[in-house]
Amino acid sequence: MDTIYATATARGRSGLAVVRISGSAAFAAGQALCGALPPPRMAGLRRLTWRGELLDEALVLCFAEGASFTGEAVVELQVHGGPAVVGAVLRALSGQPGLRLAQPGEFTRRALENGVLDLAQVEGLADLIDAETEAQRRQAVRVLSGSVGQRVEGWRRDLIRAGALLEATIDFADEDVPVDVSPEVLALIDGLMADLGREAAGVSAAERIRDGFEVAIVGAPNVGKSTLLNQLAGREAAITSEIAGTTRDVIEVRMEIAGLPVTFLDTAGLRDTEDRLEQAGIDRALARAEAADLRLFLTDGAAAPGLTPRDDDIVVFGKADTRSSTDGLSVSGLTGEGVAELMDRIGGILQDRVASAGALVRERHRVAVTAALAALAEARAEVVRGDSRVELAAEHLRGAGRALDALVGRVDVDDLLGEIFASFCIGK
Repeated sequence: MDTIYATATARGRSGLAVVRISGSAAFAAGQALCGALPPPRMAGLRRLTWRGELLDEALVLCFAEGASFTGEAVVELQVHGGPAVVGAVLRALSGQPGLRLAQPGEFTRRALENGVLDLAQVEGLADLIDAETEAQRRQAVRVLSGSVGQRVEGWRRDLIRAGALLEATIDFADEDVPVDVSPEVLALIDGLMADLGREAAGVSAAERIRDGFEVAIVGAPNVGKSTLLNQLAGREAAITSEIAGTTRDVIEVRMEIAGLPVTFLDTAGLRDTEDRLEQAGIDRALARAEAADLRLFLTDGAAAPGLTPRDDDIVVFGKADTRSSTDGLSVSGLTGEGVAELMDRIGGILQDRVASAGALVRERHRVAVTAALAALAEARAEVVRGDSRVELAAEHLRGAGRALDALVGRVDVDDLLGEIFASFCIGK
């Protein structure tokens, strides 16, 4: 493989920038810039020079082959983060034979190809880089730590045991097998199907942690929806007015609640109108509200036409600063009264929805597990038949194993790699 290099930190002016070099010529490239390298995993301050010119003073770290992020020999140069400094170091590396600039995600791809990370861990790393909330960070760290691979290994052990039992009956087909293996095989299959079913069901919740929830604020005109949105956002995100029908389009504000990413939607006031422009806004409001994960009905006591609260929707009175008392929760976007309690309620509902999230976090994972479940169901049916079709049962178990191997990138994932690594920055 070529030796590759790139900045591993974001572009722009900063206190420090990290330039990473990975490959068989990494140590030689580092020596060409700073002379003697520090021992592996020990930092050393070195003067970087190229063709007689001082480029910078840098902290240099070396990692031996098999003990680095990529699994290759790696040198990292921690230089001052000015664009001119970084540019000079990169130009010096480009002038060395056998080195080239890394492609997006190429360092991580080499970690996958060298067995340092599995495919699920690669996806976890991408999620960790993109994480904006505490829940996203915790989920990404769990996946990056290898939780999916650990679960797959446990499932594979059960598959191997069940397959070995069936293979034994095939090997001794012409002899009397002293023990009926069907009960143990069925128990293994049933346990696997129950476990995989739970994991598949939890993917939707895990995806919500990754992608976020939408909470639509709905209600009649002039009940305080836009004022409440501005209170939540801490800024004038929406125009407020005493004139009914001011909001025509859907206004979005993204924030974090209970560690979860949440986008609040301020929608047009729901009422009967002959104004075609206002009606277009109402139609859009109804469509977004129907698709939202949770609806917050802001009311003055009268029902909003066109939309009925679901069981877990929240109904609150608006403009609490103008009311003497209500039978339920009342909030004021103007003064902030009741807003903290409302946020606690929303956070509790959303936390309950993600409680079922397991080790699997992507639709790709759910598809692989679903394929494994289908293969296990076929294998179970063959075992139950009891008419010596164990060869088919064993083949279905192997199919389930291949589906699970796809989770961590052992088989059938070449078509996914380009898409996955394209989302990485060049230095990762």
